[in-house]
Amino acid sequence: MSLFKNIFSKEKKETLDKGLEKSKSSFFGKLSKAVAGKAKVDDEVLDNLEEVLVTSDVGVNTTLKIIDRIEARVSKDKYLGTDELNQILREEIAGLLSETHVGEDIDFSLPITHKPHVIMVVGVNGVGKTTTIGKLAKQFKNKGLKVVLGAGDTFRAAAIDQLEVWANRVNVPIIKQKMGSDPASVAFDTLNSAVADEADVVLIDTAGRLHNKVNLMNELSKVKRVMQKVVPDAPHEVMLVLDGSTGQNAFEQAKQFTKATEVTSLAVTKLDGTAKGGVVIGISDQFQIPVKYIGVGEGIDDLQVFNKYEFVDSFFNL
Repeated sequence: MSLFKNIFSKEKKETLDKGLEKSKSSFFGKLSKAVAGKAKVDDEVLDNLEEVLVTSDVGVNTTLKIIDRIEARVSKDKYLGTDELNQILREEIAGLLSETHVGEDIDFSLPITHKPHVIMVVGVNGVGKTTTIGKLAKQFKNKGLKVVLGAGDTFRAAAIDQLEVWANRVNVPIIKQKMGSDPASVAFDTLNSAVADEADVVLIDTAGRLHNKVNLMNELSKVKRVMQKVVPDAPHEVMLVLDGSTGQNAFEQAKQFTKATEVTSLAVTKLDGTAKGGVVIGISDQFQIPVKYIGVGEGIDDLQVFNKYEFVDSFFNL
């Protein structure tokens, strides 16, 4: 029986379940070893559980919070059985994440208080940034919204070409310039076009370099300033895309980018190809920034809105 009300459609829930298979298999393999031969949750089981959570990329700080919550449960019920541990973990992790008041969206909705809604997408090369933009464009278009893409990663010719492929696939306009052009100029042209066409949402790609935080900060700040000449409060969202398969490296990237610019939302990709899905729990807890989207497959519809209750339910539902 599911702990939580089913929020997604059956098809989306099945996609989420399948996308987390590797993570679940790895986690429960470790968990079964941690409680082997033990009938009740004791100090040794808790020590083993701590190791399981850390090695499942949940992160040290979040792991300690979870262990504290379970220790509190154990102190109330001295004979808590190991067979109940899965249920307890599900409840306590959901409880922990519920304190953040993020990760509660159920569809690809956008604020209706302004138009266009401008999203600047950041992240290092190779995390699935351009693919995420393409998939988001498809979802927004499916909702009847007018979408415009801006090819602001002018550092790599391949980035412009890749975004153009997605624009053609989804059948939305793309604003681009030649490789090496000023990214701020591309952003300016994109917003001018979006305003003229009365677009609902603009997705701006950016260069994925992190070798020099000062340069990155200067570049992103310049792009923002130039955008605001067209749309005064743009960007309305700065979305950082992280590769979930990199585990703890995703935490590090999040730290570096949040130092370089004001990140307001996160997308975690490639969860289907990794056993490191626990990183979403840690990132959702540690950064006071909402995880808005997760990638659980290669298909165009396999980018999902992150809902923490559905995620925990899938992760702990054997």
